[in-house]
Amino acid sequence: MSSKTNPGNFFEDFQIGQVLRHATPRTVTTGDVALYTALYGSRFAVQSADSFAKSVGYSSAPVDDLLIFHIIFGKSVPDVSLNAVANLGYAECRFLRPVFPGESLYAISEVIGRKENSNGKTGVVYVRTRGFNQDDAEVLNFVRWVMVRKRDETSPAPEPVVPELAASVPVTALGLAAPLIPTQFWNRHLSGSPHRFDDYGVGEKIDHADGMTVEEAEHQLATRLYQNTAKVHFNQHAESAGRFGRRLIYGGHVMSIARALSFNGLGNAFHIAAINGGRHVAPLFAGGTVYAWSEILEASVLPQRADVGALRIRTRATCDLPCTEFPVADGAPGQPGVILDLDYWALIPI
Repeated sequence: MSSKTNPGNFFEDFQIGQVLRHATPRTVTTGDVALYTALYGSRFAVQSADSFAKSVGYSSAPVDDLLIFHIIFGKSVPDVSLNAVANLGYAECRFLRPVFPGESLYAISEVIGRKENSNGKTGVVYVRTRGFNQDDAEVLNFVRWVMVRKRDETSPAPEPVVPELAASVPVTALGLAAPLIPTQFWNRHLSGSPHRFDDYGVGEKIDHADGMTVEEAEHQLATRLYQNTAKVHFNQHAESAGRFGRRLIYGGHVMSIARALSFNGLGNAFHIAAINGGRHVAPLFAGGTVYAWSEILEASVLPQRADVGALRIRTRATCDLPCTEFPVADGAPGQPGVILDLDYWALIPI
């Protein structure tokens, strides 16, 4: 009897150079934007109000950068990480053009690396995923690596291929998704912060102060919003026999929480231009409270742009651990500590 269902790819199914054309393009609507706001409470003015966005050069309020990321990421899940144990990290992520409600997005991935783990039960697969709009214009490009189960634990290990990835996205590649900003019209009262590019110094640390407790219903609603079908987030019956005995919170949910929390201290950092690297350091489960703090790693003026500068920010999110002392120790199940370590470039008015 033939099967018409998709069991997802296992580690043995991935081949270097393999191109995966992902199903189900997605039209982004104002409803998606409203639901995203309801889930995370993000308050960045450019993404919150057409009036503010238009005053600083956009045609209307663009879709939140991480909502774009999650939607493109979600497209790739049925082909890349349906049988994942965990998503591990990101690199070379560039936001190439703004997306506005009404645009339709689709995604294509290429397998660029694979390496079996020493336990012989799983392996790490590296893919480069590209997101496009309805006009086939590229809006997002990123690399991620994910730990995937093997179908047959006795199958021989393939020759390992681990791609060389850049430590950071160069400054010359930033700013492609933001219009020229007439900064004289940037209203600091409406934006919620008086602090601009020159107010931040390299080495400065910012405790974002607030915390957000993750609820089971919220993270599942969010993950469904992105059409992310990874089993580890939804199937408690299966995960009860897994490593942790319960469902994992989608790592991108933590990213969006941390970004929303960062408004308190980085309120004018209106656009994520690139993600240099990111690690999901430890798992998060429902009931955990997420806090975050950030460090300014670099502050760079963009070539041929005098309107905005770029802050290279390292944001660490923690579980059940306030960030007044800027913690760096890894968390673990049942142990408070860092659960996300994210290195990114954000644009901010000069």
